[in-house]
Amino acid sequence: MSHHDLLDTDILTYLKRHESKDLLRFVAVGSVDDGKSTLIGRLLHDTKNIFEDQMHDARSTSGDGTVDLARLTDGLRAEREQGITIDVAYRYFTTARRKFIIADTPGHIQYTRNMATGASTADVAITLIDARYGVLQQSKRHAFIASLLGISRLVVAVNKMDLVDFDQATYDRIVADFRSFSGGLGFDEIRFFPISALNGDNVVTASERAPWYHDGTLLEYLEALPVENRREHLPFRFPVQYVIRPHLDYRGFAGQVASGVVRKGDTIVVQPSGRTSKVRAIDTYDGEIDEAFPPLGVVIRLEDEIDISRGDVISHVATPPRVDRNIEAMVVWMNEQPLDPSRAYLIKHASRYVRTDIRSIDYRVNLETMENESSDMLHLNDIGRVRFTTHRPLYFDAYVDNRATGAFIIIDTMSNNTVGAGMIQHARDAGAAGSSLSVRTQISSTSRSTKLGFTARTVWLHGSSADTLAAVAYDVEKALFAQGVLPTVVEVRDPNLHRADSLPQQEAIEVAARLNDAGVFVVVASGASNRVERDDARLRIGDDRYIDMAVAADAEIADAVANVLRMIRSRLA
Repeated sequence: MSHHDLLDTDILTYLKRHESKDLLRFVAVGSVDDGKSTLIGRLLHDTKNIFEDQMHDARSTSGDGTVDLARLTDGLRAEREQGITIDVAYRYFTTARRKFIIADTPGHIQYTRNMATGASTADVAITLIDARYGVLQQSKRHAFIASLLGISRLVVAVNKMDLVDFDQATYDRIVADFRSFSGGLGFDEIRFFPISALNGDNVVTASERAPWYHDGTLLEYLEALPVENRREHLPFRFPVQYVIRPHLDYRGFAGQVASGVVRKGDTIVVQPSGRTSKVRAIDTYDGEIDEAFPPLGVVIRLEDEIDISRGDVISHVATPPRVDRNIEAMVVWMNEQPLDPSRAYLIKHASRYVRTDIRSIDYRVNLETMENESSDMLHLNDIGRVRFTTHRPLYFDAYVDNRATGAFIIIDTMSNNTVGAGMIQHARDAGAAGSSLSVRTQISSTSRSTKLGFTARTVWLHGSSADTLAAVAYDVEKALFAQGVLPTVVEVRDPNLHRADSLPQQEAIEVAARLNDAGVFVVVASGASNRVERDDARLRIGDDRYIDMAVAADAEIADAVANVLRMIRSRLA
């Protein structure tokens, strides 16, 4: 029995089945008029998730009695007058297999900040591309922002295929163009669909007008996509929001579990005091529970009397957060007044407010060319890498490891307005991360270079599949060894690149730097690395030792090896 039939005949069974369905959050991004709102309207319409008054409104304004699908999400008067999306619109719908929350975001460059806000909580990003115009700069910009926000899966919906007669050559060209620039963005998966959002082709139902396409519909992919609560698998983080003390015999610490799982009897540590204790009880409105996980709001009671206040963070002893006053973050600037390093700002991180100074702006990202360029300010909708020094320590993780403790907002102390959003880029701390890597030497790298007859470098290969990069790396290793250089390969193959329980990219950076210190020439094969992570590698390894090399996805192995060796020779000359 379908869930719609069940809704009419057995409401209790329907509700029970509905509660057990998992939830997928996705965001629709792309250029202006690529059809984001129409796509979402099509999903709502074809899955029968539109109320009668919404349907009446969408029909009454179309002029010919048809359904104006975009009107189902564009609710602001200015949006309907201009025919564009300005604010982020969230819509909920459900199917027999899954619940969904959609964020419809603006496509215009003027509203980049709104797009970043809508994408910040998504599991999947859907970027729409107009089949008539192909991959535009705004398409690249939104894909870059999605990768920056830690979204691991990207769906590319080539829309308006009906306007190019579902021409396969047009579709294949767009797919090739998109793949050529997206290889270094760090997505775990990129899927492509030829669709017509207006007519519904390959959105909910398969299209007969594209007989050459056989990989299913967009909704089928979204329904089948594995969804797990990543936050449950991360280290336990509990920012304290309020201390509850109704009487002398009760002292509890209220907040929302940001990540991980906490159980009665667990040994915890409190930052900033560093005091340890054990969890005595976990309370909720409905009574005591044995364990808590995201996003539950609970009250934790401890076995010991510890001075804890709002803004403190409770974590497990074995996996504490990084504690530091100096952080580096990618910042999306959201205010008309530019970010000014000479001014002081306020950071809201988890439940803690801390004053901060801007040490420097390393660079801003040119969203037209995707290149980094020097800048002493960030303007509205700019994205750049910024170094902060806070007046009090923060307790944080890298954003790619934990969104809850890796993100913050920037507040103007004069107006009290939110002016920016930040994503902490790395939290390399051997003690905090539990790393056992410890290498010491009393021989300088200069002495090693003189003795060995060459200067150790790190060649960072990226842009192609893991298998291709590995094949190129090992052939380069053999060629270097034949020339009297002492080389080795560091291969990164973990498909779950952004999981906190495995940090191969950061480990590869650290290992490469230590091997270079020891006089070893390193070739890193890392197909999943993005620009931000490679900037981390350049910073840690050193600009004079770091060689960045993109390998084209369709390159022949021999040609790629020859290109890499030429690049190495030019740097060693």
